[in-house]
Amino acid sequence: MEELLRPGTKAPDFESVDQDGKHVKLSSFRGSPVVLYFYPKDDTPGCTAEACNFRDNFSQFKEKGITVLGVSVDSQKSHKKFQEKYNLNFTLVADDSKKIVTQYGVKGMTGHANRVTYLIDRDGKIAHVYEKVSPKAHGSEVLEKMKELKLTP
Repeated sequence: MEELLRPGTKAPDFESVDQDGKHVKLSSFRGSPVVLYFYPKDDTPGCTAEACNFRDNFSQFKEKGITVLGVSVDSQKSHKKFQEKYNLNFTLVADDSKKIVTQYGVKGMTGHANRVTYLIDRDGKIAHVYEKVSPKAHGSEVLEKMKELKLTP
């Protein structure tokens, strides 16, 4: 497995498209905290549970000014289907070139992303890394950690 980025490290900037084909650039979120979560594959049981938990907690993220970005190596088209099927209310970033998963050290043996979450502070630095993720409760867990780290107002 590749080396994960550590807290205190500047989060590598990236550019890609979201589920709607809109341009997404990490640095454009500077000034607000970001949850950058990587997951293996759209519409699989664990990834669906994780995405739905973020969806169900999304109003709290939004209220606190936190951006949620889900990233996998699936295509924009696949992300769109996944988003529509489960009513996902946050951004899914397509990384079919596998550039982002490589930059963040989360590319798994099969080429899919490993399930890893980075919490990024307002200045674009990594504040916390979840190397082990429990998909069913991850959204709520992340909210608590962001409060604890004082990443939210």
